[in-house]
Amino acid sequence: MTNLKVPPIAAFSGNSIDANSNASASSFDAHPTSGHSVAESHKHTLKYAKGTALVALILLIVAVGIRALVNYNSSEALEAHNSASLLRTVIIAHAAPGELVRNVALPTTLRGYTETSIYARSNGYLTAWHKSIGDFVKKGELLATIDAPEQEQELAQLKAAQQQISARLDLSRLTLKRWESLRIRDGVSQQELEEKRSEVIQAQADLNAANANVKRVEQLEGFRRIVAPFNGVITRRGVEVGDLVSAGGKELFALTQTDPLRLSIWVPQVYASDVKIGEHVAIALNELPNAQLTATIERVAGGIDAQTRSRQVDLILPNPDATLLPGAYAEVNIKLSSGVEALIAPASTLMSTDEGFRVAVVDANNQIAFRPIKLGRDLGREVEILSGIAPTDTLVVSPSDLLVEGETVKTLAWEGKTSGDQGRKNKETKTRVEKKNEQVPNDEKTGAAKTAVGDKRLSAIQ
Repeated sequence: MTNLKVPPIAAFSGNSIDANSNASASSFDAHPTSGHSVAESHKHTLKYAKGTALVALILLIVAVGIRALVNYNSSEALEAHNSASLLRTVIIAHAAPGELVRNVALPTTLRGYTETSIYARSNGYLTAWHKSIGDFVKKGELLATIDAPEQEQELAQLKAAQQQISARLDLSRLTLKRWESLRIRDGVSQQELEEKRSEVIQAQADLNAANANVKRVEQLEGFRRIVAPFNGVITRRGVEVGDLVSAGGKELFALTQTDPLRLSIWVPQVYASDVKIGEHVAIALNELPNAQLTATIERVAGGIDAQTRSRQVDLILPNPDATLLPGAYAEVNIKLSSGVEALIAPASTLMSTDEGFRVAVVDANNQIAFRPIKLGRDLGREVEILSGIAPTDTLVVSPSDLLVEGETVKTLAWEGKTSGDQGRKNKETKTRVEKKNEQVPNDEKTGAAKTAVGDKRLSAIQ
């Protein structure tokens, strides 16, 4: 651009113009021949001023246009940045195919095959106990004795009454025979004979009642000897010598049959039909980690418990050496087949609505879509999804209530990998390693391995 020489601004001030005009007039008056030169100089100055103003105007227009273009580009960039920053970030995970056959661990408690609490049937004082906790006893073996002197006196009284009634019965029978003879000779009336027969029947009934009372007290006398009802081990003793015991009072002993042991488990409804009598299952105890214990299914309930939605199963566990203690906690590892193909997904992906459960899915365009699902079993941190999604679907973990259908989001991989994500990651890693190993020669592999070892040593030193 050509540089224009602009006269000093002062030359265009009013005073200067007047001074110049006066000077020009004076000069024109003094020198008439120089008037034409002054007019030409004035025109030349105005021409330069107009050119300068025009250039300044053009420059201003260009600057305004450039500024408008810059502002437009900045607004577009700002709008794009704001749009990108306003995208919601969601955490995603993938569902994994569920196992049709699972090794289900169910809690249980070891119980004796037969367990009972022994109580007194007779009132009295405990004179002695002959067995205590930990003692193995056989059926009929004496455990304790009770002293009841009043029962002995009661038995003696009942026996005396029995003898009295027996004597009265004998007399009634002899009298009946005499009256029958007299009746033949018409010595007595028929009414009197019937009365004698009635006395015999009454005496016989009284004798039977007396005999029953004697036997009752004699049995109570037998209950003073506490004996074992079956073979087992004493697990509790709750009585001491001199204690006053009563019929049906406090527990005297607890007896348990320890070989075999009985276990009860509750199998979920989804596996209930796969449990069969006679199957063998593994038993695990924390205190015996290396023990290989196997129990057998003895009985299976004929129905499902309506409250727990599970089926009771009783198992038998041999315990010939009595190493397993009744009351211990154990786990039953049983292989069960659900027969239902399901997907395993994190429980945090579920959304509860009035219409049921649903999940938020991110499609190929990173847009949100909601899908209703049908739930299976609750596995704790994971749940079974029977229908509604596919294994390739991307699920949103802990979806926000503000998500809407069709919303575009940014995704972030979930750190708590599901079994499907972990298996997919391991497979991809294995494939990359195999391809890399095929491309790298053996010498380079050896050098790379040595370099990696050196880097690890250096990192450890640092």
